[in-house]
Amino acid sequence: MIPQNISFCIRFLCGLMAISSVAHLEAAQETGTATPASTGFVDVDGGKLYYEESNHGGQTVVLIHDGVVDSAVWNDVWPEFCRHFHTVRYDRRGFGKSPATTSWYSEIDDLTALFHHLHLSRAALVGSSHGGQLAVDFTLARPDFVQELVLVGPLLSGMPYTQYFLDRGKEAYGLLQKGDVKGAISEWSKDKFLIGSQNDSARRKLLELLTANPQDMTHEANDMIMAPKPAIGRLNEIKVPTLIITGAAEIPEVQAHAGAIEAGIPGARRIVMDGVGHLLYLEKPAEFAQLAINFVEANQVIETRPEIQNRGD
Repeated sequence: MIPQNISFCIRFLCGLMAISSVAHLEAAQETGTATPASTGFVDVDGGKLYYEESNHGGQTVVLIHDGVVDSAVWNDVWPEFCRHFHTVRYDRRGFGKSPATTSWYSEIDDLTALFHHLHLSRAALVGSSHGGQLAVDFTLARPDFVQELVLVGPLLSGMPYTQYFLDRGKEAYGLLQKGDVKGAISEWSKDKFLIGSQNDSARRKLLELLTANPQDMTHEANDMIMAPKPAIGRLNEIKVPTLIITGAAEIPEVQAHAGAIEAGIPGARRIVMDGVGHLLYLEKPAEFAQLAINFVEANQVIETRPEIQNRGD
């Protein structure tokens, strides 16, 4: 039998350890370092892609960033995803640490190369905006690789755009053509659809992200993407659980694309988050992470990845 005073000390020390553990986790989440991650580059045809991979086991989730900012845009939700899943994020060509291409290329082939390099058999894809479009196109091209889809303000290949949508960034890109990168970044960060009107802190985050990586705006990689077979009219071929999340302040064009995807993919469901725009994971990261993680966990299929052991991760 443990003496009362010793028992009290043990309980006291355990309490301190628990408090320390929680505080450490919260601090790690704030700095985006909750789970150790490995980084590297994967060679692709005519270029290379920078990636980051958490060392958590279980279900794999691949985060595919939008067409505005590189994979650092996931910083606020990355720690939480890493706590739940084996999580991967990468910079598409010309974004972040991935150099711009000098030749035509396929984004589907690039993502396939990432899967092969990391020995991923299947994964849930979380794609935003153009990244959501890529997630859909990839699922149609490589259905055996995809377990679930979480599409955030997604676009749909083959669906036309209004002139208003095409002209939205005209002023920012006009500044770019004049060599005023700083002015273009400032202008783009003020877009009323990217960030909800009341979310000034998220707008500052966007400005900081673009300022840290101006190549996200200045690269010309998108001009050399080989267009895949349009997804519109083929969405009924997608058989995986699909969640679509849009912001209430989202640009109407994207709302229309999201609606078409919802109507086209059997069983897809859509959630509209109040008070946010296109980059809603910058505005309400905790709410977004909870929605996405709960959905993936409810539909997850955990597969063993023996190759990971061989890679020493």
